[in-house]
Amino acid sequence: MFYNVKQPKSLSQAMGEVNFMQEEDIRLETTRARFANVVKRHAQLTERLSRDSDKMIFERLQKEFEAARASQSQEINLDGEQWNDGLLATVREQVHMEADRKTTSGDANDMPTSHFQEKVTYRVGNKVICCLEGTRIGILYETSFAGEPCELYHCVLESKSFLEKMTVLEHTIPFFLPIREVENDLLSSNAMRFIDHIGELLQAYVDRREQVRLVKELYGNQIGELYHSLPYHMIEFVLEDSDCKVTVSLRYPDLVSVLPTRVKVLAWPMHQYKKSHTSSAGAMGSQPIPARLSYAEDALRTMSLPEAYAEIVLNLQQALQQMFQGGSPC
Repeated sequence: MFYNVKQPKSLSQAMGEVNFMQEEDIRLETTRARFANVVKRHAQLTERLSRDSDKMIFERLQKEFEAARASQSQEINLDGEQWNDGLLATVREQVHMEADRKTTSGDANDMPTSHFQEKVTYRVGNKVICCLEGTRIGILYETSFAGEPCELYHCVLESKSFLEKMTVLEHTIPFFLPIREVENDLLSSNAMRFIDHIGELLQAYVDRREQVRLVKELYGNQIGELYHSLPYHMIEFVLEDSDCKVTVSLRYPDLVSVLPTRVKVLAWPMHQYKKSHTSSAGAMGSQPIPARLSYAEDALRTMSLPEAYAEIVLNLQQALQQMFQGGSPC
């Protein structure tokens, strides 16, 4: 009978693993540096390419929306069930009737005052819906953060006839938000849901962006590195501590969410980590592993980013002491 006895690692094997880990660390830092440079260059290029054209479209649409609202006879606030498919159908009908009237009259000013000229703007939450020239419906989205107004966004819908489906003619919505995908999925089957969903996408994007901005403004001196995608649905940052390096990774698979659903917070014991690279092979058993900070992950899932960050920092030292001194890493 033969037994397969596992041989202990030799000194050369152990040192080889240490060298491999060091090389992995160097490669990781190099990748991070390159990624940061790519993100910076991409942001600069995006701004340069879109600055002039987007600004011109925004200014033109903003003037048109302001003129349309100024010409309205009244603005009606809608609540709850008042905003429905029937109302949107009424708006579409009014747009086409007004367009037909101007086509047959030849001059809008020649027609006497009638119910056709009764123009109404509708406000639904953060949306303003108004009739534009031709067969177009304009939706103005007003975004905000912490009660303060932020950007305005425009979306112009058009249909050739009342019976044809509507299409997005032009808009000022950021290119990295999936407006075309939402148009294909919803506009022809549920135009009201399309209008609402675009508003939710915009408000959630602004909320996530402003949360990151506020964290950088309040705690920028404590954050070593911070990366984010353009829609702010992927956010990563590093919290430098004297004893640990804390890495935070946030994912928002649903773009209408302002709280992440996938969260990972890891604490790396820096002192032990450094010692492990300089120790002999006999100390390989004490190779440190990162500990998950469950309390931090819970805070990030349930609080805004600035609130969660304050909660993390407030309890960080106590959590680290419990894990790396009084207990074992998770």
